[in-house]
Amino acid sequence: MGNSATHHERIAKMIFGSVYPLYLQKVEKKGRTKEELDQVIQWLTGFNKKTIQELIKEKVTFETFFRRATLNPNASLITGVICGYRVEEIEEPLTQKARYLDKLVDELAKGRKMEKILRGSE
Repeated sequence: MGNSATHHERIAKMIFGSVYPLYLQKVEKKGRTKEELDQVIQWLTGFNKKTIQELIKEKVTFETFFRRATLNPNASLITGVICGYRVEEIEEPLTQKARYLDKLVDELAKGRKMEKILRGSE
């Protein structure tokens, strides 16, 4: 069990602003845009573009980022494997939310259609 606790700690302390450019790089390399990335983040967290930029400036950790977020009620529809973990089976809530975000970014980079990524959106 010890290992997953340290894994959780590591995610909790990660700075959202240092991960965001990596997400951006990943999606832009595949021809997707910053707007699309922000749209995906907004769908999951409720943060608009302006708030996302403020959180980056504020250097918030993932823990703070997700504590302030209003998680989309359809987030539980995000399933599948990311970084070797099946997201729907992750028991630690913060780690699961971080993996939800990873998964959405991954799908964006893989060219999945926006309406498929944003589960339950019309």
